[in-house]
Amino acid sequence: MSSSFEADRLAFGDKLRRLREAAELDGKDLAARLGWHASKVSKIERGKQTPSDSDLVDLLAVLEVPESAAEALRSELRELRLKQLSWRRQLRAGHRDRQRQDLADELSASTIRAVDIMAVPGLLQTPDYTRAILTTQSELLDVPAVGLDEAVAERMKRAQVLYDSSKQITILIAEAALLHPVCTPGVMAVQVDRLVSATSLPTVRVGVIPAYRPLPVLLPHGYWIVDDVVSVEHIAGELRITDAEQVAIYNRHADILWSAAAEGDEARAILLGCGRHWAELAR
Repeated sequence: MSSSFEADRLAFGDKLRRLREAAELDGKDLAARLGWHASKVSKIERGKQTPSDSDLVDLLAVLEVPESAAEALRSELRELRLKQLSWRRQLRAGHRDRQRQDLADELSASTIRAVDIMAVPGLLQTPDYTRAILTTQSELLDVPAVGLDEAVAERMKRAQVLYDSSKQITILIAEAALLHPVCTPGVMAVQVDRLVSATSLPTVRVGVIPAYRPLPVLLPHGYWIVDDVVSVEHIAGELRITDAEQVAIYNRHADILWSAAAEGDEARAILLGCGRHWAELAR
């Protein structure tokens, strides 16, 4: 999601906050009148959650907002939803800004959870692996790879959060993600070696879901959970989920998947086997 969207959503939430204050209500009082969880008002006002159409209707009714102002806010919410950008529209401006936004989000987060079945998660990628991923995305979407070198450099900066002991970081990757790379065998061999090293980081929990291992729950796609926001990438775009109930489901899904994960020596053995395979092909 673009930083412009995030800024607009924050501005929209701030307008709602000012209306609440004008009605001389605090967040808990407003939530109680609406029958919402207390944190929902805070998330909407801080730009962390986009209200649904019905949420806005109910909120404006409780705050007794005049119809002319209410209609303007409903229109603004519709425009906000239209700004949820596709990959193609984002990438026309290049990959760099997207990587910078991810870095900002991760630096400010206290909890980062990644689950991936398609590729190595960005925090653990090598420069050449990142370059291959971003290049294939641009080619698929038929957009120029604008600022590719800068984007790779920005993604590498994201790795700094791996050494921040104040954060809780868990990265779970399916072995399948290592079996069908979009890069050369040589690049993949180096990438797997990076993953082996990551299993020894004291500040990060790294797990591997072994091939052929039965799963306790379906894993239809990868996802990231950064604090209370879930990001799901698909072929042509990205979804950002902020609804508290849905985010809770994703967290529960990740918890269940970890029961099938290999960690420590078992994970390293799997990774070393993959690394040997790609190194032999690279010769």
